[in-house]
Amino acid sequence: MIKRFILLLIALPTLVGCYDQERNCTDFKTGKFEFETYLNGEVVKTTFTRNDTLEIDFYQGQADSSNIRWINDCEYIAEKINPSSMIDHKAIHFKILTTKENTYTFEYALVGETKKQKGTVTKIE
Repeated sequence: MIKRFILLLIALPTLVGCYDQERNCTDFKTGKFEFETYLNGEVVKTTFTRNDTLEIDFYQGQADSSNIRWINDCEYIAEKINPSSMIDHKAIHFKILTTKENTYTFEYALVGETKKQKGTVTKIE
């Protein structure tokens, strides 16, 4: 019984290590991206371009710009440059959770909020 327990303790880190999620966040710091989500029962698509300090979103023919401040390779804060409402005055914290080929999964929330939402982005350029 003790031998099995010791064997399990030795094997467990090896087995868990096989399931590490890929996180090549620096591949997604800049470029042109596409994001799809459900809004009022419909799939809507947003495209955006991002460099180290600026993100420009294009949604339904309108452009909206945000300043970007990277916390580390996988997390950044976005603040609207010209907020049009009280909610737009609040910064949003983004965290890349996993990456795979030309996509990444992320979570985001208003800075200071605990309720997070998730999404997936595809890099198109």
